[in-house]
Amino acid sequence: MAITHITKDNFEAEVLQAKEPVLVDFWATWCGPCQEMGALLEEIAEERPDIKICKIDVDENPELARKYRVFSIPTLNVFKNGEVTARTVGVQSKEYILGML
Repeated sequence: MAITHITKDNFEAEVLQAKEPVLVDFWATWCGPCQEMGALLEEIAEERPDIKICKIDVDENPELARKYRVFSIPTLNVFKNGEVTARTVGVQSKEYILGML
């Protein structure tokens, strides 16, 4: 499944109302560790079509970053039934990310 890019306009429909677990990556284009995580998330998206993976650019969507208390990036939040069920900050291994889900 392809990674979905999220803005404040589609956040509710794509993340909060999703039937499947959603992994949201808060990132920025200038962030080196975010780029590293991006490649890993692409790999997970290809292997796990049962999980929705979304990216939120914190520079373009500061209100979502504030709402979810994102102070460092990359920050990964897992949403299930519209609620955050897991959260991690920084570069993580594939095994750790899959364990969060």
